[in-house]
Amino acid sequence: MKQMKAVVIGAGVAGAASAIALRRIGAEVTVYEAYPDPAGKVGAFLSLAVNGLRALETLGCLDAVRAAGFEVDRQRMWSGRGKLLGDVPRGRAAGDPLRSVTLMRADLVAALRAEAVRVGARIVVGERLTGTGAGGGAADEAAARADLVVGADGLRSAVRRTLDPGGPEPAYAGLYGLAGIAPSVPEAGPGRTFNLTFGRRGTFLHLPAPDGTVWWSVQIADPAVPAGIELDVDELAGLFADEQVPRRILGAGARIDATTLFHVLPPVPRRQDGRCVLVGDAAHPVGAGQGASMALEDAVALARALHAEPDRAAALAAFDHGRAARAGKLARSAAANRDAKTAGPLAARVRDAVMPLVFTRAYARSTNWLYDYRPGALPQ
Repeated sequence: MKQMKAVVIGAGVAGAASAIALRRIGAEVTVYEAYPDPAGKVGAFLSLAVNGLRALETLGCLDAVRAAGFEVDRQRMWSGRGKLLGDVPRGRAAGDPLRSVTLMRADLVAALRAEAVRVGARIVVGERLTGTGAGGGAADEAAARADLVVGADGLRSAVRRTLDPGGPEPAYAGLYGLAGIAPSVPEAGPGRTFNLTFGRRGTFLHLPAPDGTVWWSVQIADPAVPAGIELDVDELAGLFADEQVPRRILGAGARIDATTLFHVLPPVPRRQDGRCVLVGDAAHPVGAGQGASMALEDAVALARALHAEPDRAAALAAFDHGRAARAGKLARSAAANRDAKTAGPLAARVRDAVMPLVFTRAYARSTNWLYDYRPGALPQ
């Protein structure tokens, strides 16, 4: 049988993972990435729940990713006044032996890219798909000749626009974020614990790292699109003047390493056409701390579908159908999470009163479907 020639657009989490998975089923894979390689521990951190970790295990990258980050046992939610609203396992069911892993996004991408190269994928950086086809740049030329084109190029996907020029575009979600690292402070609490504080002006997340520092991020609700995110640490601490723990962490010499505007994307009606297919944020930017995990799931599911079905168009249709319901359900959960973070004063008071009564008991029922997912195996 003729070897499938696959072009992957984007070498982030979704793209590098897809390259590994496609190499595992024998495809010839070239990855085109518009940006240079990540450099060191710079930027925002992310967490991988156990469903993402199981996908990493299938890809053969779990040990490398664990070594690049640290495990987190618990997740605690707090009101702005320091009232404990909920205490649940972080990114897992209560009896699961796996533990959620938190690491810098750049380190996750680096581990996946290293494995992709090790198994024989070719990664070309500094090449952007323009959608002009043959006669365009290197990425366009390669995509025009490929048997399979995987759009792993994120929220503003060029592959998605090629598939559906009149399709949906991302819109500002009413939130912007900042992230960084602070020195150790006693108020940060115990290690291996992810903390989320619902503040009056925004949501503050923090977790103590094994080296004694505190990794933190902030999500600020603002209905107007900021012209730029120009807050410094002192101004940010002022926004959390009423919340003791966030104020203490930000006031302890925290640095800002990353800023971002959060976006939402309406459901994408056309995610594949029998030769091109979307994965990760290009297909379904789910949020809820699951973006990377869902991209890893996509990579495994795509390769399994192509391995099981010789007809490529049928395989892509089966992959798309199989992923749509799960991604859609998670997107609805993410929307509810955003609503909680942008709640007004009255809704916030109701949330703080109700969460301690129902959240911990309801958590397992509302998340077991997500964390119990098994991606299946790939050829060795």
